[in-house]
Amino acid sequence: MALTYGDYLKVNELISLQEPKSTGPEHDELLFITIHQAYELWFKQLLHELDHLVVLFAEDERYRCLHTLKRVRTIFKTLVQQVDILETLSPLEFSSFREFLDTASGFQSFQFRELEFLLGMKNPAKLSPYPQGSKERERLLARLAAPTLWDAFLAFLSRRGFAVPMDVMQRDVTESVRPDSDLQELLIQIYRNEPLLSEIMEALVDIDEGLQEWRYRHVKMVERTIGMKPGTGGSSGAEYLRSTLFAPLYPDLWNIRYRL
Repeated sequence: MALTYGDYLKVNELISLQEPKSTGPEHDELLFITIHQAYELWFKQLLHELDHLVVLFAEDERYRCLHTLKRVRTIFKTLVQQVDILETLSPLEFSSFREFLDTASGFQSFQFRELEFLLGMKNPAKLSPYPQGSKERERLLARLAAPTLWDAFLAFLSRRGFAVPMDVMQRDVTESVRPDSDLQELLIQIYRNEPLLSEIMEALVDIDEGLQEWRYRHVKMVERTIGMKPGTGGSSGAEYLRSTLFAPLYPDLWNIRYRL
């Protein structure tokens, strides 16, 4: 039997995965589920692309690195655009099914935590929602212990003969990326003398900005929908989300702006 579109994409299985919990169910709960499931699929794709990007840096595939970085940035733009759809939910529409979410919260998205860790924002405290021995916790522990995308980029520079500071190369990869003045001097020289590498660094800034943009839109969407109410799952809602704003992934690339 020939392979069909539905078989290839497992459409019947896919459209059976949206299971509203509200009585009725409430009309708007399907939209809420669909958007968040779509987010999780995009998170999976982002992890797939970024893991590939780490390999491309290791293989010195400069042009393919740039291509993949641009794809990642475009996916982040799509994540931001999906907030527009979520914002069509009025506070009354969301409250009509919110109680049925019980303790479920986006705060518990382990794939998003994996993305943060891989991109360079490490925080062991974010393991706490995941039980010891769970698949989610094991995945996050592996990401916590692994080098970040920034580490892969710096190793790429080092292999190309650039004098990346040794203390940066040997940093504790379980911690978030921190700025380094000596590294910034090197990055300035690369910007001035290496057009392709400077374009790759700008693409890294694009990703950094894309994540910050998505966080901002997410915060405003939550404030618009539930105001200052606590979030589901025990989070502090918009208050917690605001605390994550404007923290760059790659501070060195931002700190040199005024000197270029």
